[in-house]
Amino acid sequence: MRVAVIGRWRARLHRRSDDGQFLAMTAVFMTMFLALAGLVADGGHYFDAKQQAASEAEQAARAGAGSLDVGELHAGTIAVDPTVAVAAAENYMSSAGQPGTAWVVGNTVYAQISYRLPTQLLGLIGVGSLALSVTESATDVSGITTGG
Repeated sequence: MRVAVIGRWRARLHRRSDDGQFLAMTAVFMTMFLALAGLVADGGHYFDAKQQAASEAEQAARAGAGSLDVGELHAGTIAVDPTVAVAAAENYMSSAGQPGTAWVVGNTVYAQISYRLPTQLLGLIGVGSLALSVTESATDVSGITTGG
């Protein structure tokens, strides 16, 4: 009799309850699914926004690179007027809806647009925004602006 009781206890101990495992697996897989869907949706939105910001920064740099120094032109050389170039580039970025900063090094005008892009699906797993920053440049060479 005693052996039978021990056998039953041993059988009970080795039986595993599956209660709650399905719920735990569902929670893990739903989190993974939301993360993957967020990467696809918000990642695509991020790359579109980055391309648009790069285009605006490049156009702003070109607008600034077209601001030649009149005194240097009269002397027969091509040079960018840094004050006018920075103002032209920053005004272009503001009018395009993405304010940024601009600076001049030699005859090259640089325009940078930086901001945080809010997320839609990734916010559900704790990622509220993505950092976006692009820098483009343009140089005026003999009256022709080139992007870079």
